[in-house]
Amino acid sequence: MHDELPFRQIHLDFHTSEAIDGVGADFDPEVFAETLVQAHVNSINIFALGHHGWIYYKSERFAEAIHPHLDTDLLPQQIAACHARGIKAPLYVSVQTNERLAQLHPEWRVMTPEGKLFGPAPYEDGFWHLLCLNTPFVDTLKAFVDDVVQTLPVDGFWFDIVDVRDCSCWYCRQGMVAQGLEPSRLEDRIRYGRQVLHTFVNDMTAFVRERVPEALIFYNAGHVGPRHRPMLDAFTHLELESLPSGGWGYLHFPITARYTRTLDKEFLGMTGKFHTAWGDFHSYKNEAALAFEVYHMLALTAKACVGDQLHPRGVLDPPTYDLIGKVYAQVEAKEPWCAGARGVAEIGVLTPEAFDPGISRGQVDFRPIMGAVRMLQEGKHQFDIVDDASDFTPYKVLVLPDKVPVEGALAAKLRAYLDAGGAVIASFASGMDAAQTAFTFDPLGVALVGEGPRDPSGALVRGKEYPAHNYAEYVLPREALGAGLPLTEHVMTMRGMLVRADAGVEVLADGVAPYFDRTYKHFCSHRQAPSSGRVSHPAVVQKDRTIYFSHPIFSQYQVKAPRWCRQLFLGALARLLPDPLVQVDAPTATLAALNRQPQHDRLVLHLLHYVPERRGEAFDIVEDVVPLYAVPVSVKVDRPVTAVTCEPQGEPLTFDQAGGRVTFTVPRVEGHQMVVIALPEDL
Repeated sequence: MHDELPFRQIHLDFHTSEAIDGVGADFDPEVFAETLVQAHVNSINIFALGHHGWIYYKSERFAEAIHPHLDTDLLPQQIAACHARGIKAPLYVSVQTNERLAQLHPEWRVMTPEGKLFGPAPYEDGFWHLLCLNTPFVDTLKAFVDDVVQTLPVDGFWFDIVDVRDCSCWYCRQGMVAQGLEPSRLEDRIRYGRQVLHTFVNDMTAFVRERVPEALIFYNAGHVGPRHRPMLDAFTHLELESLPSGGWGYLHFPITARYTRTLDKEFLGMTGKFHTAWGDFHSYKNEAALAFEVYHMLALTAKACVGDQLHPRGVLDPPTYDLIGKVYAQVEAKEPWCAGARGVAEIGVLTPEAFDPGISRGQVDFRPIMGAVRMLQEGKHQFDIVDDASDFTPYKVLVLPDKVPVEGALAAKLRAYLDAGGAVIASFASGMDAAQTAFTFDPLGVALVGEGPRDPSGALVRGKEYPAHNYAEYVLPREALGAGLPLTEHVMTMRGMLVRADAGVEVLADGVAPYFDRTYKHFCSHRQAPSSGRVSHPAVVQKDRTIYFSHPIFSQYQVKAPRWCRQLFLGALARLLPDPLVQVDAPTATLAALNRQPQHDRLVLHLLHYVPERRGEAFDIVEDVVPLYAVPVSVKVDRPVTAVTCEPQGEPLTFDQAGGRVTFTVPRVEGHQMVVIALPEDL
């Protein structure tokens, strides 16, 4: 792993229609570069080829692709001006969205199983007429990349819109048949689509490296997750596109970052300056929101990138760079305590995404992992997101949220992990076979005793949310698990698995049935029927170093955020992890992330307190920074501590060290505060 990526990057969109004239007419290279310098920017992705299919340099080989109203040789001037000031300038290339080629070559487009060409209808707006990576389009793209490297100095390539497609075009159908696959089967099409993607990515990387061996290379699909693992060698680094107001939300970035940081690849986060999402001209994100998003990147060991969009006439917007500059000036000051940092974690959360058959980010059920991340963040725990290929040995506890099937190799790996002293918390269908017909992981100490009720349509109700909580049931915690909660029934509006506990397994909470399920035949009041007081099955059990929840508590928390779900989970976690790495007495909105800088023999604790708020209907915003004062902190350390300081202020803190922990009080957290714990060098 290396640390060569700049900390302060811009992604400069320039998807400019052929209906706009005077493209680049007002571009001034000196003003352009100086604006970046004043905003503390040291890297910028600039456009060679955008979604509309136009290029922005005077190519002889691809003269027909030059934007018809390009007023100046824009791209070479941008590169030269940046390089003159030590600013890197990787080149953006749109791959599967190229509207010009999609119109010229409809035979290269992705085709749906129904025989329709993917994308907007003829009289709808938009350029999402996706091109298939299994067609001669790839030869044209390679020729373009070759032209770029022959014409321009290249720091790297940022290839956009590169993902698996469910394609039934002629080329894909022929390819599937040749491999003995059945094109009419979705599973076979996706299997082939992944093969096509992997072939393209590996081949294009080899193509680039033959010409520019040191080039940075990244392929963007709008999400980084377990499906990237087979292709990692083709990436020099990873970039996490995650605009909270653009459909990603504020939980997407920590999910991807906490997974990505385990992959031994340098990475950066990407948000945008836009109030909403990409392409939102003349809008401005609140400064507090941009600060939170960027400082969160630093806290999770990522470098930072902020998306912007260049006006067609080639002029950067001064207020935008005033905004970015205020945040990036602080990033520059914080970099010494972030460079080379590695996350410290004692909990691994096995992501259900690794087992979800969804093709794209929008099709995957992220509720289990989102709920788990929320709970752990609110509990100030130190954790990574892992998959079945990850090394489990660094973690004291593994969490399997709601939908992690455990069979074959994974079952054996988890048993070995438990035998070595690890602990496991699982919920709902985790620990079952993929079809959810039986528990296949015996260490949980439970067995399925029935599939549970079905709704009037005949569908199983377990794990589903109904409008009136029709199939709710109740959890009654026992004293061993009920700390901080009244020992009474607590509603679960997602029905759980009907299980029995093996002999000798400790029951920590009971499942209590309602009087009846709410249907048209019988109902009570506005929503679910109340508790009948009748214990129906165990709801939470512990067997040695495993704890199992029969309900989908993580999905439940993501959907409705019942505090009792979090309290039950954190209580279970405390039974397995009584002495956590970090303890912070602060509101649940406070984030705490512990990193290690091995080259400096120090720990760096990031504390963030920003409160996203749903003010509009569409997304959360952050506007106000509410400071915290006198925040008590305790961190587990295995070496003598020599100093504790608030950085970058250089403010020393008094501290106590005893019982393997260092304790101190942070006087003020105004948005983001780093606390550095210095350790002796040679122990």
